[in-house]
Amino acid sequence: MKWWKVLGVAAFAGVAAGGVLIAKDERRRRAYTPEEIRDRLHARVAEVDAVHTRAATDDDEDGAA
Repeated sequence: MKWWKVLGVAAFAGVAAGGVLIAKDERRRRAYTPEEIRDRLHARVAEVDAVHTRAATDDDEDGAA
């Protein structure tokens, strides 16, 4: 019977710790201004475009060789 109690307390502690992490992440996410979010998204899109451009250029170079 003791094992079930220990398991229950451990599960409760795990759920509580998960809730704390989710709340912390949500606070960090809401701390950004809309302009900061927009700038970060634009930077990420530019990075992805650069990777795709490099991949397309590499494919073109491989085909020409």
